[in-house]
Amino acid sequence: MPIYEYACGDCRRTLSLLILNIHNPPPLRCPHCGGEQLDRLLSRFARLRTEEHPDGLGDPRHPSDFDQEDPRSVHRWVTKMGKELGEDFEPMMEEALHEEEDLEAAP
Repeated sequence: MPIYEYACGDCRRTLSLLILNIHNPPPLRCPHCGGEQLDRLLSRFARLRTEEHPDGLGDPRHPSDFDQEDPRSVHRWVTKMGKELGEDFEPMMEEALHEEEDLEAAP
């Protein structure tokens, strides 16, 4: 089904619209506020989950348990995403975490 996600520039809500012909779409309006300033978003897509990747990567718009201001939180998140992608970011993240701690400890 050709369902596209849009962000309304007026009310800032995210909405999903069924567009049967993307080359000749109907006039697009926000069903919440009637606004016409809609920006198309990149939508998530479905994939077959296997035993190798049972958890998937989650929704990138809502990374749970992630605080970009906390180096330890960034470390956990990058390490988790690396494992999901089959990459080992652990050594790089350990080094970055130690550098951050050294900077915080410096006078």
